[in-house]
Amino acid sequence: MGAGGNEIGLTPVHKFWRFLNDDRAATAIEYGLIAAGIAVAIIAVVAGLGTALNTTFSSVSSTLK
Repeated sequence: MGAGGNEIGLTPVHKFWRFLNDDRAATAIEYGLIAAGIAVAIIAVVAGLGTALNTTFSSVSSTLK
């Protein structure tokens, strides 16, 4: 059975239009894109902080020698 319940007796054209009007897949894709965008932002911030921390620890290490 489809999302709309009983589809017995529906014409192929009606099923096609029901498929085109179903926006659940679009919503799932939008949430996926939002999650991907957040992941990219987190990776960028962590990479930037990692570089800054590496520079700081290298400076501390060379000062202690």
